[in-house]
Amino acid sequence: MLKVKPYKDSDLGKKEQVAKMFDTISEDYDGLNRVISFGIDVKWRKKVVQMVGASNPDTILDIATGTGDLAINLAQTTASQIVGLDISNGMLEVGKEKIKKRGLNSKIEMVLGDSENLPFSDNSFDAITVAFGVRNFETLENGLKEIFRVLKPGGTFVILETSVPTKTPFKQGYNLYTKNIMPFIGKLFSKDRSAYKYLSESASVFPYGEALNNILRKIGFINVEDFPQTLGVATIYKSSK
Repeated sequence: MLKVKPYKDSDLGKKEQVAKMFDTISEDYDGLNRVISFGIDVKWRKKVVQMVGASNPDTILDIATGTGDLAINLAQTTASQIVGLDISNGMLEVGKEKIKKRGLNSKIEMVLGDSENLPFSDNSFDAITVAFGVRNFETLENGLKEIFRVLKPGGTFVILETSVPTKTPFKQGYNLYTKNIMPFIGKLFSKDRSAYKYLSESASVFPYGEALNNILRKIGFINVEDFPQTLGVATIYKSSK
């Protein structure tokens, strides 16, 4: 296993609120995600796995791994070691149980850590993924710089993130769903009534498409491409170092 620097709660700073929020909703998170996305997020993650797997990576880092859905799916690749990192211990504990049930403890390691201060040395991973996590970075560019640092030259970086449809009537329908229906579903089933309001609001203001592509290029990533999914409600971004 990779050597991981110890993580301290004092390193959280302003990120503590986000960590506590995800701790609170960790037990409901998987089920609510399936309901809110109508299960389409499973299909999106499969596409991420295909993109990452095409480069035959040996080591993969899944940032903002949450309960480990993507990390578990990435076990289908050639990787001998997968590290799932998240700032929420509650989410990681749920993920550890899922990994244990699937007999993947020897392949997947779950690590408590800050995406903007990664506890790994330079050029550590062949591939890095982030699914629905970059919009939660306190400072987006700092997080992306850290990812660039620990990614090996020639390595693959893939982001899966929500985006906003640009065509009518899909844009209007998306806004109605994310601003009204999604938070309402969250209120019905989640312990934290504000959590899904935050998630929908953060998605609506996050840069997507060419705007995020340009940020990735500014950091130093090359071969930047984006692939809108399901009428543009999500986008997969692929780049390399």
